[in-house]
Amino acid sequence: MRVAITGSSGLVGQAIVAKLHGRGDAVVPIRHGHGWDPLRGFDDPQALAGCDAVVHLAGESIAGRWTEARRTAIRDSRVLGTRHVVAAIAAADPSPRVLVCASAVGIFGDRGDEVLSDDAAPGTGFLAEVASAWEHEAAAATAHGTRVVSLRLGIVLAAHGGALERMRPLFRSGLGGRLGDGKQWMSWIHLDDAASAYVRALDDASMHGAYNLVAPDAVRNRDFTTALAQTLHRPAWLPAPAFMLELALGDMGRELLLASQRVQPDRLLAAGFKPRFASLQAALADVCAPQR
Repeated sequence: MRVAITGSSGLVGQAIVAKLHGRGDAVVPIRHGHGWDPLRGFDDPQALAGCDAVVHLAGESIAGRWTEARRTAIRDSRVLGTRHVVAAIAAADPSPRVLVCASAVGIFGDRGDEVLSDDAAPGTGFLAEVASAWEHEAAAATAHGTRVVSLRLGIVLAAHGGALERMRPLFRSGLGGRLGDGKQWMSWIHLDDAASAYVRALDDASMHGAYNLVAPDAVRNRDFTTALAQTLHRPAWLPAPAFMLELALGDMGRELLLASQRVQPDRLLAAGFKPRFASLQAALADVCAPQR
């Protein structure tokens, strides 16, 4: 299989590329500044010709305070970027058979204790609006005969990079703790399982539409921080008050760190996907192992 991939240098992108190379697939990296710009599209309208599949991951980082300029960059890099990818799919002759596009569990907004299946309605807030528009743009590729799968990533746990990159040093220093009251639900996925799900979506012709890409073991933030501290053999006694997070980070703190999303991967499990790391303890033990 010949697979074009945007965002190939990112955390999830690198893991997907490694799996594709490992089984002998040809990978065509689509890089910003090398014939493609998410805001302007491809220099060559036939850039995706000859590709069997497209994995679209590229998007501006959502970390940091969301100024108006930052919001625009986050939104446009995903919405316009996906629109240009779909235009290139339409222009290619023949069109790629499948588009697997990133999305995020942020589409559900802050939902308290509600259990969120794949068909749960989108929520409110900036991230929910962006993710909804993102999936809408990707779905347009179906009009050109291309199968479309949107994978809603949860918090990615990895040995290097990802959400734990900044958390581990704090916890190893004994300075970690819950965020706010710690009651908010966190939906997570091990990096290896995330990459495997992308490859599964490329291969499985029965998969289409949106899937929640999370482990079936959503946990409250207070339980996550306790588990991480125990894995690192450190205490977790220094909470970060909600008002401090909101003061320092504004909407980003509210939507990314304090929002509650109890997401379940019902469609992914029904499709036969079996995560290697279905429990938080197993995932943390792997990514925090000393040899990693």
